Amino acid sequence: MNRVATALSIAAAFAAGCSVTHFLRPALAAENITAQVIHTGDLEGDAMSPVNTAGMRNKLLAVADGATIAIQDGSPPKHLHVNAHEIQYILEGTGTIWLGEKEVQIKPGDLVIIPKGTAHGGTKPDAGSAPVKAIAIKTPPQAPDDTKLLN
Repeated sequence: MNRVATALSIAAAFAAGCSVTHFLRPALAAENITAQVIHTGDLEGDAMSPVNTAGMRNKLLAVADGATIAIQDGSPPKHLHVNAHEIQYILEGTGTIWLGEKEVQIKPGDLVIIPKGTAHGGTKPDAGSAPVKAIAIKTPPQAPDDTKLLN
């Protein structure tokens, strides 16, 4: 009798699981993304934005339900984001940045993964190098009050 009850319970749980998937809304891609080509090499100086108080330029390129994509250059102070993960793809410039508790070398083509709560920034370009320019993807989209400056 226990085998029959166990088999029926498993079959009922399986059927319930299959049924639920038909009622759940599937993940959908954001509808506000525009098909485009962005020539990042053309985004220099004020074509990106005026310099902000941190000495950086930042231009928002795309917004999706779960992420923002921007291009930035300059040297942000050491900081962290409490709620947003950040991924940076280095386009131009060489130097060092703070990542966690250490300074690391960066160069064009590097991909920097910055989990939320991880100290980063303090970019120091190498002598003679262009300012570090990167694509920055933040997920979830960074709230205005999500940057905590560090010493």
